[in-house]
Amino acid sequence: MTTSTAAVITIDGPSGAGKGTVCARMAETLGWQLLDSGALYRITGLAADRKKIALDNEAEVAAVAAALDVRFEPTPVGVQVILEGDDVTTTIRTEEVGSLASQVAALPAVREALLQRQRDFRAAPGLIADGRDMGTVVFTDAPVKVFLTASAEERGRRRYKQLTDKGISASLPALIEDIRARDERDSNRAVAPLKPAEDAVLIDSTSMNIDEVCDQVLNLVREAGLI
Repeated sequence: MTTSTAAVITIDGPSGAGKGTVCARMAETLGWQLLDSGALYRITGLAADRKKIALDNEAEVAAVAAALDVRFEPTPVGVQVILEGDDVTTTIRTEEVGSLASQVAALPAVREALLQRQRDFRAAPGLIADGRDMGTVVFTDAPVKVFLTASAEERGRRRYKQLTDKGISASLPALIEDIRARDERDSNRAVAPLKPAEDAVLIDSTSMNIDEVCDQVLNLVREAGLI
C-alpha cells in the first residue's frame, strides 16, 4: 500500500465529544498512524517561537508548518505529542501556546501548508485522523468517516470533571454556555464549518462510554473491509 492510498478513518466532531480518547484507542488497537489535527496550530506556533521566527512573518511560519517534525503517539491516557524528539504534550496546552496558535492560524499560507502536512500523515497500514474537517476537507476520500458528537450538557459535564479532577475550579453552567457558543461559531464560519460529511456515520456519545464508541467504530472498519 503506498502512502497516498493508505486507508483513513476520519473522526470529526465538536470539542468534548471524546474524539481524542477514541482516536488514541483506535490507533493503538489497529496499530495505525495517528493525527491530532487540532494540535497542529499549537505545535506550529511553538516550533516557530522556538526558532525565534516572528509570527507575522507568514512565509517563514508557513515553511515551519510545512516541515514540522512531529509525531502523535497513542498512550493509555490519550495522545503523546513529540516535536523534534521532545515531548511537548503538556507544553502545547498552555495559555501561552494557545495564544501563539491563534496568531499562526490567522495566516492563509500557514493553513495551506498545514493542509498538505496533514495529508502527509497518510501512511501504511492506515491513519486515524482526529479533527473538525478531516472528512469534509482534508481526507474527502476516506472509506470510513465518523462524526462524533454529544449534547452540550454532557460535554460540559465531561469538561467540568476534567477541570475539577485537576483541582481547577469551574462553573458548569458557564462551561455549557461556552460550548454552545463555540458550536454556533464553528458551525457557521465561512471556512471549513463544523458539519458532518455527507457520507459520515453520526455517533452520539451522550449516553455511551468510550468502549461502546470504539466498538461501534471498529464495526464500521470491519464492514468497510479494512481489517
